[in-house]
Amino acid sequence: MFSRFLSAVVTRSLFILVSLLAVWRVVWVTGNKLYWLLTILYLPLLVEMVLTLKKRHGSDYKWFSPAVFLFLVSIIPSIWILELHYHSHLSESQKCFHIDSADGFRSFIDIGTNDTNTTNTGKTLKTYLSLVCNKDWTLALHQIMIILLILGKWLLPAAGELDRDRLSQLLLVFVGTAADILEFVAETLGDIQDTSLTMVCIILSVWTWSMLQFPLHLSVIGVSEEEYTDEPRSRFSHNFSEIWSTLEALFIQDGPFLVVRLSVMIHFNVVHQMLIFFAIKNFLVVVLNLYRFYILFSKTT
Repeated sequence: MFSRFLSAVVTRSLFILVSLLAVWRVVWVTGNKLYWLLTILYLPLLVEMVLTLKKRHGSDYKWFSPAVFLFLVSIIPSIWILELHYHSHLSESQKCFHIDSADGFRSFIDIGTNDTNTTNTGKTLKTYLSLVCNKDWTLALHQIMIILLILGKWLLPAAGELDRDRLSQLLLVFVGTAADILEFVAETLGDIQDTSLTMVCIILSVWTWSMLQFPLHLSVIGVSEEEYTDEPRSRFSHNFSEIWSTLEALFIQDGPFLVVRLSVMIHFNVVHQMLIFFAIKNFLVVVLNLYRFYILFSKTT
């Protein structure tokens, strides 16, 4: 009982801590302290934690994870603001450190180790963190959020219906999904960095839509056998998990990703090797899932 309570509290505390880091970065970059009001978005997560601990002793739900969903609600607005601010200030020159290479990361570390100003540790830390370029900061938040979503789902006390076998399947699905989503948002936003903010908003909207897969457990949890002991199971109920996984690929992930990538290539005339590869990959997944739909619904009940 205590371990479940501790896991539930620690996981949600990590959610709030990372969201708070994102809000701090928004305030620092924009210089507008009104953005601290984004911390109001943590209140639903705190209420959910209290209710879950009281009514379910920390256990998550079978089909849907409110904690993961509310974490997304608390951090996604901050990432939107950071991405839009970065793409609207591309022309501004700023001395900063890129940490996407070994030399850049080493230089950044050297600045921190050589800083002898310890009179105000908090102020020094803020100044030190501000040396990282906006693009690298935002990408780091994307990466931390994705990793925390997977680890958080692993740490959250699972519902009784979500046994270890299904949880392991769900985590493997999350890892593959997370890699695709991170690649999509990082590469595609990089491809259109010199264009209008309209396409940036479209890409962020598709990214936000795709993130809704993480609170859902439908891809590995079908309708249980006990629910149909007195009547024959329909084709839909029998293949519920596979049908939902197919719908996710078509309408939540690979389908929208394909449309955006084709728009980048055709409308913005941006074509390179990796963009073509991932567009073909999305196309193949869409075609294979349509074929899978045909196979599922051509079976007899």
